[in-house]
Amino acid sequence: MTLTKAVRLLGATTLTGALLLSAAPTASADQVRDAQWTNPYFDLDKVWSVSKGDGVVVAVIDTGVDASHPDITGSVLPGYDPSGSGQDKQPSDPHGTNMASLIVGHGHGSGTGVLGLAPGAKVLPIYRETAAGGDAIPEGIKWAVDHGAKVINLSQAGVGEPKSDAELTEAVAYAARHDVLIVAGAGNDGRGKVASPANEPGVLAVGATDKSDVVWPKSNYGSQVLLTAPGVGIVSAGSCGSNQYCIGDGTSDSTAFTSAAAALVRAKFPNLTAGQVADRLVKSAKAPTAANGGKLPDPHYGYGVLSPYDALTKDIPAGSAQGPLAATSGDEAAPAPSGVATTGGDPEQPDALPQARSSSDSGLGAGVLAAVGAGAVLLVVLIVVVAVRSRRRPNPVPPQGQPPYGAQPGWPQLPYGGQPPQQQGYPQQQPYGGQPPQQGYPPQQGYPPQQGPYQNPYGQGGNQSQR
Repeated sequence: MTLTKAVRLLGATTLTGALLLSAAPTASADQVRDAQWTNPYFDLDKVWSVSKGDGVVVAVIDTGVDASHPDITGSVLPGYDPSGSGQDKQPSDPHGTNMASLIVGHGHGSGTGVLGLAPGAKVLPIYRETAAGGDAIPEGIKWAVDHGAKVINLSQAGVGEPKSDAELTEAVAYAARHDVLIVAGAGNDGRGKVASPANEPGVLAVGATDKSDVVWPKSNYGSQVLLTAPGVGIVSAGSCGSNQYCIGDGTSDSTAFTSAAAALVRAKFPNLTAGQVADRLVKSAKAPTAANGGKLPDPHYGYGVLSPYDALTKDIPAGSAQGPLAATSGDEAAPAPSGVATTGGDPEQPDALPQARSSSDSGLGAGVLAAVGAGAVLLVVLIVVVAVRSRRRPNPVPPQGQPPYGAQPGWPQLPYGGQPPQQQGYPQQQPYGGQPPQQGYPPQQGYPPQQGPYQNPYGQGGNQSQR
């Protein structure tokens, strides 16, 4: 994958200088919280009555996280910087801090500052580049897995076909083997081609919507998108210019909210696998009326818009360990976590991620052949016995009742195990045609004519970001 920066400061709006925390008047401080339209949208008090994400570690592989920001102090763990420059904790770019605040932000003082969706969780910051400025995301994924992360947030978008980067593909598979959910943004250039790493098999790809559940025009789309989440006009903590807050648009923000929702679910249902967590998020998503005439999945919306409270409270069977995530290749199956009920060998409900066949298991072993031979002999004996007995007595009456197994009439064919989903089956994960997106993202020129401009709660001046 060729990494492209997923944040662009484009000279529009963030909070004004009056909102600096060092001397912010009450009215201005309230403006930060009031501008977070996602707080009432998600109904945070209702969500937090069920889960705050306590005990779950979310790795944020990004530009680093400023743990000194008052809205996230105490919520950031010691991290990792492959470049050795200390960017994980002293970032020169606010993007990683922005994302962390949307996940674990707790505000400060009395009702001021940014709130995240999962304030009980902890963030594990990982810098995304090597010392030479190269892509360190695969290394970061493995480091996160080895250091306790249960969710990995990748608010990044790069150029690359699925499985074209062997290190990235193997790192994603490594996370799958260790039951860690990876969430990534679909991309910010409006193409019908999901960006890397969101297009990798095993990654939960997320698009962006506005406060009316309308897809953001620059949100990339395709059948790999499984969910959408708020990503327009999002206020976050992190220094933009001389200020301590930013406002921006992009699938980066929607990815952070989805990672936070995954943390909520993992805290509430600690025995679910990563795939089963993704399954809850997908099956509880709101179905927007704008989506393909109401038909789902939709290439822009996936299976709908993120609904954290429903993900926490709906009666959704656990299903297969893999859930809706595309299978990673070349890796052994991940065992179900302790306490997860297995399926008793039902072929429609595998107990773990599918096991890929390696070169060493392409043939049958001697023990298997011996067992098959013994079974064949036993079968011949049984046939002879039945034939003899059938000559001595009349044919028995066939047993009555339903067979103890098999598909029920009218059930759809499911691409993975578990109960039939409430919506249509999950799409086959496929690469997309077309040309790869250009490096970087075009500058924001305003929204298309069919959508009115968003109101700026901060007045004129400052910066805005597309991330």
